[in-house]
Amino acid sequence: MSSPNLLSATPLLHVSSSEAAATYYGSQLGFTIAWAYRPSAPNPDPGYLGLERDGVELHVSSFSGDGVAGGVASFKVRDVDALYAEFTSRGVPVELPPYDQSWGNREMYLRDTDGNSIRFIQPG
Repeated sequence: MSSPNLLSATPLLHVSSSEAAATYYGSQLGFTIAWAYRPSAPNPDPGYLGLERDGVELHVSSFSGDGVAGGVASFKVRDVDALYAEFTSRGVPVELPPYDQSWGNREMYLRDTDGNSIRFIQPG
């Protein structure tokens, strides 16, 4: 039996405001808006955004059917300490500063403005 060729997975987080999410993920975490779907423009919401940083995608949506706030997105990174320095220089609150986990990874956790957990993981 052959297997489908999965190429990637894209986390989708629910946010209350796509405009606030664009500001947070852009100015605080360094993501860019690759594209935006806002059917009620010029109103920013509901909105669905494709964000990108270093070739990695994240989607956020304020559409009511796209999940609930409080989700988790994990990103594998090369240098979690460098990200920590970058984020703290911008005043980003960090829930768990870089920490060596017992399973071998070095990890950092933060929360966006809607309480979604954003985790940066440097594999051990």
